[in-house]
Amino acid sequence: MLGPKQEAQGAMFYGFSIDDHVPDDHLLRSIDRFVDLSGIRQHLAPFYSNTGRPSIDPELLIRMLLVGYCLGIRSERRLCEEVHLNLAYRWFCRLDLTDRVPDHSTFSKNRHGRFRDSDLLRHLFETTVARCMAEGLVSGQRFAADASLIEADANKQNSTPKEDWDHSAIDPEDAPRAVTEYLDVLDDAAFGAASEVEPKFTSHSDPASQWTAARKGPAFFAYSTNYLIDTDHAVIVDVEATRSIRQAEVGSVRTMLDRVKDKFDLAPERIIADTAYGSGPMLGWLVDRKIAPHIPVIDKAGRADGTWSREDFAWDPEGDQYICPEGAALKQFRRNYSDPNRGPTNTGRTKYRGLKLICQACPSKAKCCPNADSRTITREEHEDARQVARDIAKTKQYENSMKLRKKVEMLFAHLKRILGLGRLRLRGPCGANDEFLLAATAQNLRKLAKIFPAPQQTRKA
Repeated sequence: MLGPKQEAQGAMFYGFSIDDHVPDDHLLRSIDRFVDLSGIRQHLAPFYSNTGRPSIDPELLIRMLLVGYCLGIRSERRLCEEVHLNLAYRWFCRLDLTDRVPDHSTFSKNRHGRFRDSDLLRHLFETTVARCMAEGLVSGQRFAADASLIEADANKQNSTPKEDWDHSAIDPEDAPRAVTEYLDVLDDAAFGAASEVEPKFTSHSDPASQWTAARKGPAFFAYSTNYLIDTDHAVIVDVEATRSIRQAEVGSVRTMLDRVKDKFDLAPERIIADTAYGSGPMLGWLVDRKIAPHIPVIDKAGRADGTWSREDFAWDPEGDQYICPEGAALKQFRRNYSDPNRGPTNTGRTKYRGLKLICQACPSKAKCCPNADSRTITREEHEDARQVARDIAKTKQYENSMKLRKKVEMLFAHLKRILGLGRLRLRGPCGANDEFLLAATAQNLRKLAKIFPAPQQTRKA
């Protein structure tokens, strides 16, 4: 028998608690315990007017952004719809059933205004790092660094070849926001000043992005997100947005190490990275600061013909000379020059030569310099620091460090596959920086939630 038709009737009185309908094991319930936004209002106070209509609570906007980045909701329009419909999202954002959800345009207005003017997202990220430190997840002993390409919101069809590009012809008063940001960072070490080499193509919509074919496939416009992590629990202690070129990525490590030192007083005992960071200047910078470089050295001194390489020669620092396997000395200068133009140079590279008479009579000449009258060895700049890295590479700690380096790569995989940040939605250096900061904040919060889940409560029937 067909039952009676159910018709909804508006109740005059009802009691409803959103908290009762959010599962105890929900991810947002665990994350909520570690979100501290108590200082947001004070941080933003100078950027609000004392007159006019009340603005939307900045804590609400930040909580909604955290929902989007923690759960991989990339569209702010869709985020507003999800928060409107999902009870768990409403609970996390401190919204009641009758509270209105802000319009998606509100995020853009605040992001391009007071959020960037106050560097709020950097403040939010550093607050999360401080919470990780308070929970004992950061020791500050071992750091690892790496970079990953994130595709920019730009395409080749809307670009100009390097021979036709002239940034001096751009009128800042009539240019889009991403273009004006590009003009502002032309002298920054992470962008315009990172390299004198001009990119093959420059995007009209996002000229600060780098045209790259680093993935061995079709080239595209991209930014690089640079992570500095503590290897104990893979907590991200700093993040930096740069152009997708090696010089900018290597330079970002120096920036991040200096920043965490100033902000959190963290000075690692060692830094772990791949070969891209193994240049002489970078290794010298680390050794000068008493940071052990667990980094493969970029060394082009090896020989493929089987003859002796530079490693077969012993370095004598006291005598400023190399000693060959046969015991002969290779020196830079064998007499004092009265002419200053013929003496030592400041180029950073020095050459050490053996005596022609000794080399010609040497029984091992075929193994040393078969095609030259005498052997010459070039000593690179920061060779002492490079040797420190080579010596470290022979230790057991180095083997363990190479395993720990995978933690950075796992974070990048999580960033792209779980959080969905394979392509940027915002343009310009500031847009890339905003997205990278929010994503790193979300990853640290998810790390805290995983290690310290919310306690399960017994609900009454």
